[in-house]
Formats: sequence, structure tokens, C-alpha cells
Amino acid sequence: MSVEQLFGEGRDLSALQMSSRAFVLFFLMLVLVRVAGMRAFGRHSSFDTIIVITLGAVLSRVVVGVSPAIPTVAASIVFVVLHRLVAIVTATVPALERLFKGRQKVLYRGGILELAAMRRAGISHADLEEAVRTKANRLKLPDVLEIHLESSGDLSVVDDVIGEARRVRRATAA
Repeated sequence: MSVEQLFGEGRDLSALQMSSRAFVLFFLMLVLVRVAGMRAFGRHSSFDTIIVITLGAVLSRVVVGVSPAIPTVAASIVFVVLHRLVAIVTATVPALERLFKGRQKVLYRGGILELAAMRRAGISHADLEEAVRTKANRLKLPDVLEIHLESSGDLSVVDDVIGEARRVRRATAA
């Protein structure tokens, strides 16, 4: 069986040809993931999500025969290498990190809601309450010190450990 019979050419591909392309691309993607680093697939920041979406969109064209394989794979390698280089540079230059990845925003601190920041981020009071329950295992906003919207889009909750210790001491003293 020739290479052309195995992988096909153009858009009229058989199931075997598409499967052969998918098989090779799977292992190529493993290599590209290793080059990009697992952070690209774990952090879910806008910076990292771009590479995931782009690779999926670009390489799927190879499987179905819409784009020529070698140039499309070459473009994918460029995307991954650029992502890796930008990640390395932004890890050492804070100003570029803020530019490419954004920064965290305080949404709640010490009993005060930062309504303008919440509005810009599309975060509701109910979203904050959910974060308190799921991240800090508390029931109400006043039970935590702060809530931040991270550059990844996650809400992080700073628990009021000191306040909790005081409440426990008062309860046991009574």
C-alpha cells in the first residue's frame, strides 16, 4: 500500500485514510502538547485557551483533507513554539505578563463588593456566593476575607481563618 493510498489526497478521503491521518496527528499532538507545556491545557486562561482552540481548528483540517497536511502541521508547530516563547518571556517580564495574560481583580474585600469590577467581569452576587460555598466551604460572603477574579477566569476565595478561630473561641468560652 502506497503512502497516497494510506493517507489520501484532497477532500475525497476514505474512512481508512482519515483514520490514518488521525492516528499520525494524535502522536504529533502529543509532541506539540509536550512542547507547549501542560500549563496550556490546564490553566484555562485566555492566553492558553487560544492555543487549544487554534490547534484543534487547524489540525482538524488535515484529518478531513481540507488543507494540505505538511503546511498545516508546520503552521501548528509555529503556533505552539510562539505560545511557548511568549509563556517563557511573560514568566520573566511582569509588564508583558499583564499585557498577554491580564491580571487578577478584587471583587470582594472585607465586606465590600467591588460592583464596578463585578459588572465589567460579568460576575453576579450569586456567582460570589457560589464561590464562597464551593471554594471555602462557607455559607455567606462575610465568612471570607476576599474574592478575586483571576486572570484564568477562576474565582479564588481567601478564607477568614482568623475570624473563624475567634468565632470558635467565643463559642467554646460560652
